[in-house]
Amino acid sequence: MRTIDWVDGAIELVDQTRLPDEYVLLRVETVDELVEAIRRLAVRGAPALGVAGALGVALARGDQEAVARLRAARPTAVNLAWGVDQASAAADPLATALRIRDEDIAACRAMGERGAGLIEGERLRIMTVCNTGGLAAVERGTALGVVQTLHEQGRLAEVYALETRPLLQGARLTTWELGRMGAPHRLVADSAGPYLLARGGVDAVLIGADRIAANGDTANKIGSYALALGAERAGVPFYVVAPESTIDAATPSGDYIEIEDRGTEEIIAIRGVRLAPEGTQALNPAFDVTPHDLITAIVTESRVIRP
Repeated sequence: MRTIDWVDGAIELVDQTRLPDEYVLLRVETVDELVEAIRRLAVRGAPALGVAGALGVALARGDQEAVARLRAARPTAVNLAWGVDQASAAADPLATALRIRDEDIAACRAMGERGAGLIEGERLRIMTVCNTGGLAAVERGTALGVVQTLHEQGRLAEVYALETRPLLQGARLTTWELGRMGAPHRLVADSAGPYLLARGGVDAVLIGADRIAANGDTANKIGSYALALGAERAGVPFYVVAPESTIDAATPSGDYIEIEDRGTEEIIAIRGVRLAPEGTQALNPAFDVTPHDLITAIVTESRVIRP
């Protein structure tokens, strides 16, 4: 399965808003359609957004206003802008976009092998937040790619997947991917993660990243910072798994990362079912920043960084 690809002159991507109930491929033929798909999270995940950005430049066919709209569609994830910039600077944007796609596939496999080699032990119990599998990339994924490699090696005992409010990307997407790979797993409420870490029931925490600052501070889905604090207290290693393209050397630290607030509706309702009274307003930061001193190691396709 590929999350995103170029097929017959257009982008085809898995509509992640329809999972786990339906597996639907969405055909995207214009930049405006792609921007809408990105904003409503039909396609999401840092590596997948990098590929989407590059392929979107090919769709734009020289329309620089459309390219600018695409680049600004998600402010926190650096890969989107990176993919747009890579393709925009190329003489042949489509060829560059397809190269980025192929490099992402190879990078995810390399991250899986490097990350699995870094974690010692057998029958490992892994905790993760949000969705970092193939749906967040082109194939296999980042942090969940490490989990898949551990499972293939026979070293995985169980995965504890946080539900990941407000859009339940762990409950909807990560459990779907773990089920497809046949990996043992249980779903965990977000607020229960640090407690389970404190009880000694977890061997390692694996997360992805949407932007890694020059000093190693890492922006990832909201809830990551709480897991990092819990892991530090419990003495559990905390690993960030992300491609080199997610490292933003131009951002000195997490203090300079723009955090996207996605508005009230995602908090007060789930799939159209209202949870809060009419008129309730909400704060909805989509990401948080984990300081580098809480991170055991950052695993990329080419190296292990210990901030």
